[in-house]
Amino acid sequence: MNDDGIGIGFSFAGFLFGGLAWFTVRYVFFGFFTVNPNERAVKTSFGRARRLQTSTLSNPMAEHLRPDERERYAYPQVEVIQPGGPYFKWPWEKVIKVTVSTNTIDLANDPEDPGANRNGTMLEAVTKDQLNIGLVGQLRYRYSEQNLYAVLFGVKRPLVHVLAYFISVLRQKIASFEAPERIAAVQAEGQNDLSIAAGVSINDLRKNLRQLNEEMDKDCQSSVARYGIVLDASLITGIDPPAEVESALAAINTAHNHVGSEVSLAQASADQKIVQSRRAVEIETLNAQAEVEPLLQMANQLDELKKTGGPGVLLAYVRNVRLTLFNKAKSAFVEAKR
Repeated sequence: MNDDGIGIGFSFAGFLFGGLAWFTVRYVFFGFFTVNPNERAVKTSFGRARRLQTSTLSNPMAEHLRPDERERYAYPQVEVIQPGGPYFKWPWEKVIKVTVSTNTIDLANDPEDPGANRNGTMLEAVTKDQLNIGLVGQLRYRYSEQNLYAVLFGVKRPLVHVLAYFISVLRQKIASFEAPERIAAVQAEGQNDLSIAAGVSINDLRKNLRQLNEEMDKDCQSSVARYGIVLDASLITGIDPPAEVESALAAINTAHNHVGSEVSLAQASADQKIVQSRRAVEIETLNAQAEVEPLLQMANQLDELKKTGGPGVLLAYVRNVRLTLFNKAKSAFVEAKR
């Protein structure tokens, strides 16, 4: 009996020692963690993150929210663990790490349905003249360190939400896109560049891709406050019409390019004639000035002689001029007095 009691005591002591050793290794030695340079971490205690006293509304990112959205996206700010370490966490605490480096995703990629958008190869949209087009491009994004609460707790799948948000804004922009106002200004000045103002929405989109990308970046600035994701840049690289209208569109573009070329040639010819006319007028004006200038100089000299010598000087000057002319002439006709 005593031997059995001693055996039970040793077994219980061994169990306690093993449990203590397992707890020490599992939650003390493995309780330390580090954060990589491209990561940020948030520590939760029983599922609740450590919050700060501020919210997203006190951050400059809230400036891009509409007034009716401010209350909806008033997320609390959480304590963010910066890169480095080692850090320590208790058994009841959990560390969630998020990569903050920039990532790239295709516009046609649907994380929920890989077969959508032609198996993720082309995104469809409708232009203002009811033309179905296909879009090809990429979207650069990264998780915002300033709004990790929205990424981790505010939205279940933030990437799906922000991609759907971007696509909806893009489709609305394409459906209402118009050529820049500068084209109308150029036409108003008489410079009819028909190759630019083709009047077809897909042509306007193709020739203003840079403006479209810039407007998309501007319109999607609220994604940081909404979903905690920063849209660094949208790169729409291709816009293709349906195959059944490709030939007709090519014919329209060819006709507009031909007309634009003819208008440009006519404008250049007219400009050249205008320049030549201005040059001819300038030459004739200079010739007239060259003929008039000696007469003006002579008149000034005669005026000076009259002032200094009196009226008789002019009579003497006229007589001397006559004598000079008579000396050069072979014959002279003189009016006889009757």
